[in-house]
Amino acid sequence: MPSRRRFLQGSLAAAGAALLPRRAAARPAVIWGAAVGDVTADRAVVWSRADRSARLVVEWSTTESFRDARRVVGPAALESTGYTARLDLRDLPAGQRIAYRVSFQDLADLGAWSEPVAGSFLVPSRERRDVTFAWGADTAGQGWGIDVARGGMRMYETMRRARPDVFVHCGDTVYADQPLIEEVPLEDGTVWRNLVTPSKSKVAETLGEFRGQFLYNLLDENVRRFNAEVPQVVLWDDHEVRNNWYPTQVLDDPRYHEKSVALLAARAKTAFLEHQPIRLSGEDPERVYRSLSYGPLLELFALDLRSERGPNTANRQEAAGPETAILGERQLAWLVEGLRASPSVWKVVASDMPLGLVVTDGPERFEAVANGDGPPLGRELEIARLLRALRDNRVRNVVWITGDVHYAAAHHYHPDRARFRDFHPFWEFVAGPLHAGTFGPRVLDDTFGPELRFLGIPPGMKPNRPPSEGLQFFGMGRVDAATGTLTVSLHELEGRAIYTVELPAESA
Repeated sequence: MPSRRRFLQGSLAAAGAALLPRRAAARPAVIWGAAVGDVTADRAVVWSRADRSARLVVEWSTTESFRDARRVVGPAALESTGYTARLDLRDLPAGQRIAYRVSFQDLADLGAWSEPVAGSFLVPSRERRDVTFAWGADTAGQGWGIDVARGGMRMYETMRRARPDVFVHCGDTVYADQPLIEEVPLEDGTVWRNLVTPSKSKVAETLGEFRGQFLYNLLDENVRRFNAEVPQVVLWDDHEVRNNWYPTQVLDDPRYHEKSVALLAARAKTAFLEHQPIRLSGEDPERVYRSLSYGPLLELFALDLRSERGPNTANRQEAAGPETAILGERQLAWLVEGLRASPSVWKVVASDMPLGLVVTDGPERFEAVANGDGPPLGRELEIARLLRALRDNRVRNVVWITGDVHYAAAHHYHPDRARFRDFHPFWEFVAGPLHAGTFGPRVLDDTFGPELRFLGIPPGMKPNRPPSEGLQFFGMGRVDAATGTLTVSLHELEGRAIYTVELPAESA
């Protein structure tokens, strides 16, 4: 069929062929690369995937020559995990750059080993040193997949060259509900030519199809190179399952044979956790929200606004209840306590959705927190509780980073402009898409007093601009060890900073 011909003809055909039935090669292949995530001052999760049942082995060293290499035998990559495996390296030296090599040993032929995949990452220091982070969202959405002739997912190479200490993916890591077609005509008369795999030719419903969404992104050499060198903290949002989903939803969509979103979400979360370098919680192996310390200057709090949310409604409830949940009681309590107890100067909250932008789900329902101007109602009640608790506990230097809306922006929230006033002023920075259609802007809701300080897209822009037009965005933050100042910048596809602001640290 045409999509398979295009797929096999592309320069990534050798990698893509591993997604199709074939006779096993003599030794394991690791064509999807390796990734590192959830790094702390003495631990790091190393992830990879084999093409068969094989055992993960990781070597790591503080030198590129691997003179002092340590070898750690990891778990088996089996069919039950989609042939993925992860190893939580321990006792790493704080403040050191670690070189690592990933290999797989064939379990059916113990003498057969894969070629190693190499990478490196920086372990956070326990001392006061400069620390940098990057973030963004939205990969392979709105019909814009891998066009090899246009350089593939170029933003990942741009971010790799920026060399952040850690990267936060704020969600929509894949678009499981948006199939790709081979050719998309562009307004300039050229054609965007997508690499298309079987899993990307329909909406994802089975576990295998959800797995295929993640494997598709790993066909891009920019993504693989980035994953090998930049530690990640990964969130999920809606498109890992389906646009605007919530757990109790039942679909009325002819594209889906499976109508239960709860079942689709369970399969999608399984695939998401299998294919990301996430440290799984021993208490709750499906938990996505977590915090990671990057030394005395920075702690990251990664949220999950999907798993515990109530249904999308008119979002105007006057009293809190199951329908108004967005974080959920357990996550809300965890976040308040974590921010209160954090010894780091800056507390950066990574959210898969913005707080003050109105994001709708059809004409009468809301997808995000905001519901239009006015006092806190609906999901805003939970955020009001959070902001009040931070004020009451004198928690300062909290910054929010997010994506979801497919453009770049900077928002400043202040009680003097707000309907709800029981909070300290704070900033929210929006960045994305990384490789998807560009949209916007959205309307700001005055409940928490946001003010637009920067907008990264031109006025009157047509929706769903392709990555080839350059309106793709990521954010960077840098905390200066000497002053404690956080400098936040927003960047376009080529890496040029289009907005920068310096935020001095405040004392409690």
